[in-house]
Amino acid sequence: MRRQISRRRFVQMAGSSVALSAVAANTWTMAAPLTDGAPTAEKLGWRLGCQAYTFNRFTFFEALDKIALLGLRYVEMYPGQSLSPDRRDVRTNDGMPAEIRREVKSRLADLGIKLVAYGVTGLPNNEEVCRRTFEYAKDMGIETIVSEPPPESFDLIEKLVEEYQINVALHNHPEPSRYWNPDTVLAACKGRSKRIGACADTGHWMRSGINPVEAIRKLEGRIISFHFKDLNKYGRQGAHDVPWGTGQADVPAILREVYRQKLQAFFAAEYEHNWENNVPELAECVRFFEKVAREIAGV
Repeated sequence: MRRQISRRRFVQMAGSSVALSAVAANTWTMAAPLTDGAPTAEKLGWRLGCQAYTFNRFTFFEALDKIALLGLRYVEMYPGQSLSPDRRDVRTNDGMPAEIRREVKSRLADLGIKLVAYGVTGLPNNEEVCRRTFEYAKDMGIETIVSEPPPESFDLIEKLVEEYQINVALHNHPEPSRYWNPDTVLAACKGRSKRIGACADTGHWMRSGINPVEAIRKLEGRIISFHFKDLNKYGRQGAHDVPWGTGQADVPAILREVYRQKLQAFFAAEYEHNWENNVPELAECVRFFEKVAREIAGV
């Protein structure tokens, strides 16, 4: 279903480069996002959205506008993004005052976007620091905190995930980061709450020479969310994102494995290429994701 964008919202968006680019390219209209989203995927339990880092050359409010224009309804916030073009000194993090949080919630509601996850953020072995992050997540309705915590933090994290009923997903940056290898993630999760699991970054696995399908299979039962990518090259740290289905990740095989596991998860598209104008390529990703979902669902 296409979400209607009101004239008022479009006028607000027109001050941003995304709307200006859209008008110049004659590709976006007031009432027609670039895609219909991924409704079949959502019926399979796959909520497709964006990691706001995809739009790190822009503000958080501009990122939300871009996500809405893609026809998507979910976002992962990262710490440190400027809030809006007129308040670049205000940053998205757990230090945002109550009035800014209310404004963010209002903007999300206006666009029909849910803030699902927050990260990658630190969770040190310090209860005051960690509890502040969990309190922020609770206040903002965030389901999952994405982090790369040190081993000594896990007793504290386990206590807090159960107390707050909020997940912690371990993210894998490329080798030699702490969790680049899924075996390390499994070892960290062993014997822990099911609320501690993996944020599976398919592109970073590829950069580390790890097959995403094999990694997902290995992590069965522990994947909470994805930073979803397809790359132009395999086993290269310098590889870059390409529209899904045109790279070497074998996205259909990944999604078939996710379906086999009956895994329901948040898929955050994180497109780290063509930073200034990646929305058209992301639209290709959304369409391909939905196409594969329809094939898997047999519709």
